[in-house]
Amino acid sequence: MTRTTVDAPAAPAAIGPYAHAATAPGAGLHFLSGQTPIDPATGRLVDGDIGAQTRQAFANLRAVLEAAGLGLEEVVKVNVYLTSMDDFQGMNAVYGETFTAPYPARTTVAVAGLPLGARVEIELVAATPQR
Repeated sequence: MTRTTVDAPAAPAAIGPYAHAATAPGAGLHFLSGQTPIDPATGRLVDGDIGAQTRQAFANLRAVLEAAGLGLEEVVKVNVYLTSMDDFQGMNAVYGETFTAPYPARTTVAVAGLPLGARVEIELVAATPQR
């Protein structure tokens, strides 16, 4: 099995040697690299609170999903990284606006730091729909 990758022109450019997403053909799983709240138009972090940063991270992830021919309804697992668990409630509110029941599985952890000083980074796994 050979991985294939996804490049999402509407998402911020990768800031390192990685793909926006990698797909394992035959497995039906799409692994999206973590997205921080970078505005793809400016290449800079968005201003605002954790809600604004979380919304931008999800906007970036939606751009990658769309480039892979997928949507939020195909997401099965989400990993959220916060630089402070004090931001959990604000992130969780936006998360609840982003997904509807049945919700994907999720892990949220606090980390010492994130690229470019972001307060949140989100990565996810999506599954190709059964046809």
